[in-house]
Amino acid sequence: MYDFFNNLGQNTVDGLTRGAIYALIALGYTLVYGVLKLINFAHSEVFMTGTYAALVTYTLLGVPFGSLVGPELPTALLYLLVALVVSAVVSGGLALGIERVAYRPLRRKNAPPLIFLITAIGFSLLLIEIMGFLIPRFLGSQGILPNVFGRERPNTLGFPTLITRSDAFEFLGATVTNRQIVVIVAAVIMMIGLDLFINRTRYGRGVRAVAQNPETAALMGINQDRVIMLIFVIGGALAGVAAVLWGVYIGNTHPNVGFILGLKAFTAAVLGGIGNIRGALLGGFLLGLVEIYATQLTSYPWQDIFGFMVLIVVLMFRPTGILGESLGKARA
Repeated sequence: MYDFFNNLGQNTVDGLTRGAIYALIALGYTLVYGVLKLINFAHSEVFMTGTYAALVTYTLLGVPFGSLVGPELPTALLYLLVALVVSAVVSGGLALGIERVAYRPLRRKNAPPLIFLITAIGFSLLLIEIMGFLIPRFLGSQGILPNVFGRERPNTLGFPTLITRSDAFEFLGATVTNRQIVVIVAAVIMMIGLDLFINRTRYGRGVRAVAQNPETAALMGINQDRVIMLIFVIGGALAGVAAVLWGVYIGNTHPNVGFILGLKAFTAAVLGGIGNIRGALLGGFLLGLVEIYATQLTSYPWQDIFGFMVLIVVLMFRPTGILGESLGKARA
């Protein structure tokens, strides 16, 4: 217990950094649920694909792998920006493809929600198997993606060091690193931008109108299909951004990287109030803090258990989540 309070500041910074990534991924679940009232469980593999898109981008740019020292700061930021754009485009495009191929035909046939859920899980498993087959048999063997973890785990790939880890400043006894600043600041900026887009723009009003009443929105001239395409693209793009930040902070990926991470992001969305953009931010930060605190108080294997326990307790007293307001009721 003494160690917990002695390291409280550091644990809080670490938890907020982890929670920022959870929150970015959770936004994809929140947007889709807020409009369609469906859970897109394939979203976790959209994130996973974004990590590989970033790796391929770094390789094509000639970023050295295996070095513990990153390039000069201007060059590193340029590489990071290019990877963010590419990963966001790839993940957003994949999310749009899933919506067009799988979900739109089901919507037009008025399929029950269970069919959407099964389809999402099927797409999730399909993407995992594709990447598990593709990486060792093509990208790895052809030298397109270097493997820095050896032959024991051929599907696990390491990210190059773009930002050399260094201590930026101290806050309440905690040492904040430059990587943590990049992750938290980038995540908060993206979430503020999304909140402003939904609440302050004409396209955002269309999203809220469809979320609140699709039939009335259609009578007002709002194209529901375009709105749904928009939310899938935005959610996928944010997952791509989260994928790049994951590479900066954690530093490796594999075909199953999105499975548990997706469950945690979904937990964060439900915890804050699924369908609520600000709830995804709050839920992500809260879940990240709970996991780090639980690790400090007990041991690493307990962090997942404590995260889900907090979710159960919150939902017992607040079934709609902490904030609980749906996307359709958001105010401009």
